[in-house]
Amino acid sequence: MRAHKAKAALLVCAGVALAAAAVPAPASASSEQPAQTRVAAIDCTGQPQVRPGDFMLACGDGNNVLQSLRWSQWQPQSAAAEGNDLVNDCQPDCADGHFHSYRVHVRLDNPQLRPGHPGQWQYTRLTLTYAGDRPADTPRVVASKLWS
Repeated sequence: MRAHKAKAALLVCAGVALAAAAVPAPASASSEQPAQTRVAAIDCTGQPQVRPGDFMLACGDGNNVLQSLRWSQWQPQSAAAEGNDLVNDCQPDCADGHFHSYRVHVRLDNPQLRPGHPGQWQYTRLTLTYAGDRPADTPRVVASKLWS
């Protein structure tokens, strides 16, 4: 009798599991980010990076890079770090310019699915907040779109 009840319970559980699997997910579910998703920052070479120590911002010429990043947060919705923004002043031109380091707070957010990479989420916005000195003609807070 006990074996019959166990078999019946197993069949009921299997039926519930199959029924749940057969129910289609709502259309919006495919664009919603799962809570456990690992989101990456895409670097200049197209590689996903998680908590990078350095991150190039000027991919074409290397005249701007975030260095010595210390990440206090790396969550599905946003990431935050403190570090240095190393910027070439390009004076008199970029080849002859000098690099200057500025303390900066870094925030990555606006996660989106990465085009052409199923299941890969990426941060698409970078916000830099300068703690003190900053590059000439640069506002204290700078937000920009990240490449994909």
